[in-house]
Amino acid sequence: MASWYINRTFFFDVHPPLGKMLIALSGKLSGYDGTFPFEKPGDKYDGARYQGMRLFCTTLGALVIPLTFLSIWEMTKSLEATFIGTLLLLCDVGFMTLNRYILLDPILLFFMSCSIYGCFKVSTLTNDGLLPFSPRMLSWQIFLGTSLACTMSVKFVGLFVVLFVGLRTVADLWNILGDLSKPVKFTITHLIVRTLTLIVWPFVLYVFFFWIHLTVLSKSGNGDGFYSSGFQARLEGNSLHNASAPRVLAYGALVTLKNHRTGGGYLHSHHHLYPAGVGARQQQITTYTHKDENNRWQIKPYNRERVEGTVVVRSGDLVRVTHAPTGRNLHSHRERAPLTAKHLQVTGYGEDGVGDANDVWKIVISGGKDGEEIQTVRSKLMLVHYLQACVLTTTGKQLPKWGYEQQEVSCNPNLRDKNALWNIEDNVFDDLPKVSFESYASGFLERFYESHAVMFQGNSGLKPKEGEVTSQPWQWPINYRGQFFSGSTHRIYLLGNPVVWWTNLAFLIIFFLVYIINSIKEKRAEAFGVSRQVGEGSLLLNAAGWTFIGWALHYIPFWAMGRVLYFHHYFPALVFSSMLTGILTEYLLSSVRSYLSPELGKTAYHCIIGVVISTTVYSFYLFSPLAYGMSGPLASEPNSTMAGLKWLESWEF
Repeated sequence: MASWYINRTFFFDVHPPLGKMLIALSGKLSGYDGTFPFEKPGDKYDGARYQGMRLFCTTLGALVIPLTFLSIWEMTKSLEATFIGTLLLLCDVGFMTLNRYILLDPILLFFMSCSIYGCFKVSTLTNDGLLPFSPRMLSWQIFLGTSLACTMSVKFVGLFVVLFVGLRTVADLWNILGDLSKPVKFTITHLIVRTLTLIVWPFVLYVFFFWIHLTVLSKSGNGDGFYSSGFQARLEGNSLHNASAPRVLAYGALVTLKNHRTGGGYLHSHHHLYPAGVGARQQQITTYTHKDENNRWQIKPYNRERVEGTVVVRSGDLVRVTHAPTGRNLHSHRERAPLTAKHLQVTGYGEDGVGDANDVWKIVISGGKDGEEIQTVRSKLMLVHYLQACVLTTTGKQLPKWGYEQQEVSCNPNLRDKNALWNIEDNVFDDLPKVSFESYASGFLERFYESHAVMFQGNSGLKPKEGEVTSQPWQWPINYRGQFFSGSTHRIYLLGNPVVWWTNLAFLIIFFLVYIINSIKEKRAEAFGVSRQVGEGSLLLNAAGWTFIGWALHYIPFWAMGRVLYFHHYFPALVFSSMLTGILTEYLLSSVRSYLSPELGKTAYHCIIGVVISTTVYSFYLFSPLAYGMSGPLASEPNSTMAGLKWLESWEF
């Protein structure tokens, strides 16, 4: 994708553009020319200057560590909690592996960490009583707003940290409102400033990043077909850019039909038949998001092969639609569609345009009147089957391998199907005057909106590729299975440090218990009229509560997602859980220390801290080959140097 940015070639992706643009910029500045294909892991670079992109990603990933240190310090003002929480993240081999390569994740984690630090820095300044319009407060809030915009602009999961910062901001405003020494006007001023810096400013930046994205990617590429005809008219090299076509449709014209569904493809056919057991064994009809000759159709009168002269097609006409490369007619009958039970099958039928009565369709302009001319691009069309009284539609469902994983086309008896709208895109007919496609081209805001509609649809519809290792959310906190990053003689395996991950999991449970116990104590103290002192323990527990909320916001939503998921989706939550473990360790040790004599408490405290640090560092040393590279036999084979480290059967290194 960085190569496409450097070459200014448009492409489709399910994520916002900032991370890829930054990688492209780092590559451009370090001498990468955008020609290396990056087809599969293990390919030789042959002089391609990739190092700048990799160094850029690794640098941002490495900066997460000091940012985590600063964030915990800002929350707790405890050096011990800060050190342990940061050390856990530093010694996680999975975190290091993820941050060593040209990926979006290091960039996402960096901006997320900036947002967390900025959030708690603003909270500290608020508690210190700084005025909302003071230069220092404004600077930090603009920093926070910028970080939020950048996080969202790398991946949509950045919205989780936006929600986290929103909750923290609400808590700050609530505390300001509860300070009776300050007038209500003071709270309103804070609210206005935060609205400007944390909502308006990030949104402006987010739109600006998309403006750069759409301006840079000005040339046609393999992602064009996911977008509308008006969108494509802006892309240099696209058949619609600076092109002209007849304004209206005439009988005999060669056309392409594009579905109006978000990300919808072109009506498509090929020589292959539906397999046995899938309706009639006739020619397949699909939608396909890429442009090729198999998308071309000819519009004919329903009762003859051609007309004399130029006759314009009008809404309400009965037509036959013949696939130009194969000569088969668009056809439907009382057979069930391949994937959608209540729809009818659509096939290609006949020889050289000669078929039967099931090839007749009524062409209708949606919202128009009978007799209106069919216009190129502008008219939203429905093709209603004359005999079966169903409408040509695409369900968006992906066909199996026999359908080349293209999308199902069917005939829906429900004529109100919102996916049954099509438009004429290419329109080849020499006997009509042509008009420029420039008049159909979309403006920036239309393209901005459409980009998001296509991204959201693509994201929700992501399915695993053949042989791809996916995972489920329940597997992540227990470090159930990793993922090979390189699988030849020098093996890299993405897996968390089990000592760090399982400790984090245990402390998530411990926090829940501590929180319940502490809540009961507070309630009983309140009932007996005893005031509890707010000390370091309360500060630590409050900080632990916020990191628990951060972990939950970055983990629990994945349980509700229908799209394909991967192990690396857990790493933003890992940052919060490592912070929580460091903070809660200090809270528990301080609590235990308070029950012991000063000398014994100090000795026990330092001994336990020493054990925690040494165990964490040694576990990193043991599992570091997963990140730095393994050679020789697999852990499950005899004489493997990694045999003693395969603690779970599901680990594949």
